[in-house]
Amino acid sequence: MFDLIEDNIHRFKKIVFVTGAGISQESGIPTFRGKDGLWRNHDAMRLATIDAFYDNPKLVWEWYNERRENIFQAHPNAGHKAIAELEKYAEVVVLTQNIDGLHQKSGSSRVLELHGSIVKIKCSVCDYKEEIFREISKLPPLCKCGNVLRPDVVWFGELLPQEVWKNAINFANNCDLMIIVGTSLVVSPVNTLPIYAKQNNATLVEINPEHTVMSENMDIIIRNTSAESIPKLVSLFKNKS
Repeated sequence: MFDLIEDNIHRFKKIVFVTGAGISQESGIPTFRGKDGLWRNHDAMRLATIDAFYDNPKLVWEWYNERRENIFQAHPNAGHKAIAELEKYAEVVVLTQNIDGLHQKSGSSRVLELHGSIVKIKCSVCDYKEEIFREISKLPPLCKCGNVLRPDVVWFGELLPQEVWKNAINFANNCDLMIIVGTSLVVSPVNTLPIYAKQNNATLVEINPEHTVMSENMDIIIRNTSAESIPKLVSLFKNKS
């Protein structure tokens, strides 16, 4: 399954993981797409927009309160834990689209949250920002300045945090091995990260039970879950160390 990696394992010193909702789905966190895309008959894809927030902030916050509760109860799975363990054998950076913090919970020390964090709350107007690990009882919550607070996440149509994105491109440009896990690679600009890596002659690995729009560009394709596959990958590095 990982023959190409095993044959070249000596040259894989810098490894970048690009992770999406698929890896967290194995921890019980629903995805936006497919059968998990509805919440109380609302399209989750439409709720995750600034327009939906300004139109009905209470409704959006009710959705995020449920998401926060679900995420706070979730635990890292074998895939998350294996990525963290790989730091013992190589330089590992995680570029994640997920907002759940499970990579950090599993012990990964270098995680760039491309789409923000659900535990962080920020003001929609001023510079106020805070981590809150409890249910938001009064909806919508208000800032001390009087304006509405919002989750510190990147909604559809919004720009990624520019410093985080700049660093992500730098890591992609300089890795030897990029492993794309549980993401359909349809969301821009994250779907350009494999292109940056390929320009540096990095080996590209896709771990996903389903075909993606960039499957043809991969050097290795693993049609399995991350919880099944990543521990096997880590064992190769462990045995070679």
